[in-house]
Amino acid sequence: MPVIIRWWQALNPAIYLVSVLPGVAVWMLHDTAADETIPLILSTAGVVLLQHAINLFNDAKDWQLGADQEKLDSWVRVHDNNPHITNKHAFISLAAGSILGLLTLFVFDRLWVLVYALPFVVLGLLYNFGRRPLSYSTAGEWVTGICYGPGVFGSLWFVTGQSLNLTAVAGMLAFAALSMSLLFSHQPPQIDTDRAAGKNSFAVRYGAARTYLAAAALFALSLFSLAAAQWLTDKGIAAAILFICAALIAGWRINKVQAGPRQVLIYACVVFLVAYLMLMLMH
Repeated sequence: MPVIIRWWQALNPAIYLVSVLPGVAVWMLHDTAADETIPLILSTAGVVLLQHAINLFNDAKDWQLGADQEKLDSWVRVHDNNPHITNKHAFISLAAGSILGLLTLFVFDRLWVLVYALPFVVLGLLYNFGRRPLSYSTAGEWVTGICYGPGVFGSLWFVTGQSLNLTAVAGMLAFAALSMSLLFSHQPPQIDTDRAAGKNSFAVRYGAARTYLAAAALFALSLFSLAAAQWLTDKGIAAAILFICAALIAGWRINKVQAGPRQVLIYACVVFLVAYLMLMLMH
């Protein structure tokens, strides 16, 4: 009998933190004025909608190609095991995110950011489109890092009117590493079905143990990069030290307990919260 679940069971809100945290980081790394905070918030919301669309496309594509069919919280199950309806849902979210982003850039005179961001949006969509999408190739993990690092963090950085500098580069590296860490931490339980479906993921190529180790190393790299970004601002030395300590502890912890995406994001959120409080105490 087909398994049908409800939308709130598939939503998995914690996963969207990978789109929210770059906006939080931009806000923490830059003295964001009031007229820059609103476009930052709206742009971050647009990114969340785009991520939702890509998650839906991914679930539909995996269902069609035979991967992840043991995934109980798949959006395809929400839509009566119909990937075509799931794709329609995805296009609605894609349209909503695109319209919100375009309106934000237009109203706040940031349309030039569209020229920068559009290639990353296209790359994110190619991750799931076609008979052999990028997510099924050896480039899948790299595409994820590029889209969330230079793509998401970079676009949000430029939305606040900032120019490209070393702080921006460190932030891009941080969220490229964080997104890849999340992807790696998700892969080991799906090794058998991914291999059967022809999905050439890192875990399929190198096994579960090396994948968890890579997830831990990338998470540590993410926090080290955020420490560097904080250091470069000349105002977040205490927060930078916190990021370094957290990188060492959390990287070891992720590998030791073989943490999944939710645990990785919880670690990241705790570090961000403590760093924010430290920054507030410093001012």
